[in-house]
Amino acid sequence: MGRIDDRLAQLGVTLPTPPAPVAAYVPFVQAGKLVHISGQVSVDASGGIKGKLGAGVTLGQGQAAARLCGLNLLAQMKAACGGDLDRVARIVKLGGFVNVAPDFDPIPQVINGCSELMVDVFGDLGRHARSAVGVANLPLGFAVEVDAVIEVT
Repeated sequence: MGRIDDRLAQLGVTLPTPPAPVAAYVPFVQAGKLVHISGQVSVDASGGIKGKLGAGVTLGQGQAAARLCGLNLLAQMKAACGGDLDRVARIVKLGGFVNVAPDFDPIPQVINGCSELMVDVFGDLGRHARSAVGVANLPLGFAVEVDAVIEVT
């Protein structure tokens, strides 16, 4: 068990099985030391969090949805690193997409649910560049989707 696995245990986090792609793409691609991880939606074993922020989905639910995306990203990272999350040298960038009603503004606060998880797990190496965008819809009606670029050793 590695350092990051120990940290996940301390946080009480159990990673899900990495979700399979739902269309014509792969879960991640490595180019040199960078791994680009495809967008992960707010899905879990119960079905996940779907809907629009500001139209039935609250800010708190949106943050929980972003955290689910983060858990799925971590699962994909682990797969990309051959099961060893200690190979993650840095979370470089997150791209967050939030399914929003037209008047919903706190989009960055929603994506904090994922960003804060990365810092909780990786410490300073989890601090990253980020974008947070509100969109009219997301695949399968999910509330949040987040993709990532990580550096690996």
